[in-house]
Amino acid sequence: MSDNTQGLRVRSGSQALRAAIELLSSMRFSISLLTVICIASVIGTVLKQHEPAVNYVNQFGPFWAEVFAAIQLNAVYSAWWFLLILAFLVLSTSLCIARNTPKILADLKVYKENIREQSLQAFHHKAQADLAGSSEAEARRIGTMLAGGGWKVRLQQRDTAAGPGTGWMVAAKAGAANKLGYIAAHSAIVLVCIGGLLDGDLIVRAQMLWGGKTPYQGGGLIADVKPEHRLSERNPTFRGNLLVAEGMQSSTAILNQSDGVLLQALPFSIELKKFIVEHYSTGMPKLFASEIVIHDKATGEKIPARVEVNHPASYKGIEIYQSSFDDGGSHLKLRAVPMVPGAKAFDVEGVVGNSTQLTNRGGLPGHDTLTLEFTALRTINVENFAGSGPGGTGVDVRKVDLRESVESRLGAANKTVTKKELRNVGPSVTYKLRDAAGQAREFHNYMLPVDTGDGVPVFLLGVRETPSEPFRYLRVPADDQGSVDGFMRMKAALADPQMREQAVRRYVAQAVDPSRGDLSSQLQHSALRALALFAGQGDASHGKTSGGLHAVSDFMEANVPEADRARAGEVLVRILNGTLFELGQLTRQQAGLAPLAQDDQTRAFMTQAVLSLSDAQAYPAPLAFELKDFTQVQASVFQVARAPGKHIVYLGCALLILGIFAMLYVRERRVWVWIAPQDGRTHATMALSTNRKTMDGDQEFVQLAQKLIGASPRQGNA
Repeated sequence: MSDNTQGLRVRSGSQALRAAIELLSSMRFSISLLTVICIASVIGTVLKQHEPAVNYVNQFGPFWAEVFAAIQLNAVYSAWWFLLILAFLVLSTSLCIARNTPKILADLKVYKENIREQSLQAFHHKAQADLAGSSEAEARRIGTMLAGGGWKVRLQQRDTAAGPGTGWMVAAKAGAANKLGYIAAHSAIVLVCIGGLLDGDLIVRAQMLWGGKTPYQGGGLIADVKPEHRLSERNPTFRGNLLVAEGMQSSTAILNQSDGVLLQALPFSIELKKFIVEHYSTGMPKLFASEIVIHDKATGEKIPARVEVNHPASYKGIEIYQSSFDDGGSHLKLRAVPMVPGAKAFDVEGVVGNSTQLTNRGGLPGHDTLTLEFTALRTINVENFAGSGPGGTGVDVRKVDLRESVESRLGAANKTVTKKELRNVGPSVTYKLRDAAGQAREFHNYMLPVDTGDGVPVFLLGVRETPSEPFRYLRVPADDQGSVDGFMRMKAALADPQMREQAVRRYVAQAVDPSRGDLSSQLQHSALRALALFAGQGDASHGKTSGGLHAVSDFMEANVPEADRARAGEVLVRILNGTLFELGQLTRQQAGLAPLAQDDQTRAFMTQAVLSLSDAQAYPAPLAFELKDFTQVQASVFQVARAPGKHIVYLGCALLILGIFAMLYVRERRVWVWIAPQDGRTHATMALSTNRKTMDGDQEFVQLAQKLIGASPRQGNA
């Protein structure tokens, strides 16, 4: 009984093994794996990979960001489940090849000449005819003709009722490459997957798992990073990024991981002599190129090279690709422009990528802990100005959110533009202001005034709360000297009650006859109140906002009947414009400048100044920084890769092309011609089989039948 039980267990175990092998080598299992890989590849293409965790939180929310991190959708191609699926696909396809290749190779050697003559009648393509010669002579003639047409032929002599050895079977085959294409295509899948596994993160993950390597999550200098975060120069496969500034060298690549970075040492260092970038008229980069010198660490040899997009350099089995470009530490000179009362202008210098503390700078009480972070310098900004100006789309610039105002003039990508007017608006600087709590806003300011077609050039001061938001721009009109000073003098004077009072007196003196004292008093009272509301220093009970045109509008809604609101609003706006004009004249007088002329240019400046003074009430920072001068230092971002699997992938791609071509365009065909005496004649029966039914196959059989046995097309289609 025990022997029988043990035998049953052995048989059940072997059956389970056979069933598992059958499943793994089945077509449906391979197709399922390929489907999952395709879905994962789509996710990896649509969802940005290896982004900082905060980017996923900002875009998708904390819940989905945690889900993505848990199942590694933020790093699909290096996820353990993706690599496992690739491994199973390699195993499944290899088993499929191992199971079917012997059958295919054996079938390639077989001519199937032993087929019975009665079986030929069951074929779709068949024909019969009487021949003039003897059976042997006709068989050899037909065999010779087939061989001349590229067929492989075998003759077999058989016994018939007419006598021994009087019947001949001619068996021929062609298109064997069709089945070889099956082997080539499946082998290609295996090779591509193996090459992908070798060039992926598999080797790096193995070193992290068994070699004690861990990702580095801190900051500081590369030289201070400990050995457990570094990979050896002998690492067989890696792919990382290398940033090199002009005139500098680097020999350590950064390998991004989901929870930090690994440092990959290179057997050489790369020195960037010059970075070259050319642009199209649209402002898009046309050419990235880097003039580099490769310094061999072992020999000290210096090898000059040029790296362009799609034209990498190669040294010691490591490919150097031009990935992108960045700022290499440009030197910036900025001037702080006060945006709140009591602040003072001052100059500050810094380097892109660095930061500086604004401790007690500019006389800003309560703001002495601000940190200025120099983020980026952009020397070229090509924008589309089609449709702007007086004839373009009108925009209410009094809105606090000025995104539509700027996009209507600078050309947004989400609008259909039938005509383009591309213009380079000059350099711009991007920086962040971070408070003591670590909260930061990002700012983007243009160096030169931009002519948006409204009659007065404006400086664009952009701000956004998070990187996922677009910039919102405050437009500051340029004065007659092409600077923001005129506007800033008006802004500072607007916050000064004494200056407002002087401006109102000047306005009243010009608007009302001095003999009418009662009217002058009423006008002066109304003008002072309107100017105070506009400055954000009026009675809080009369308005809901802190200043600007919104405060004036709220005051009107709260204190003026609806029927009289339109007429009263026109009067109040006229008073406001007049007093602000006199305020501007006072500031110019104090600065020792000539008064503004009463012309169209002045009116355009004042119109924009009123709107900008209103919008400036919502500017979220006490200071704005304008770019005064810069010294650009460019940097090139290289991707360095040691990819031994790429040659395997190339071989796999070649086999895949050949295999698919063979399976699609090569038809496997077999022809049999049975020749035997019949009623004193030599009778031939012909049949053809093919793996695909096509019109070409029908035409080929008709031609063969006519050529070999003289059968008519009607007989061939019987």
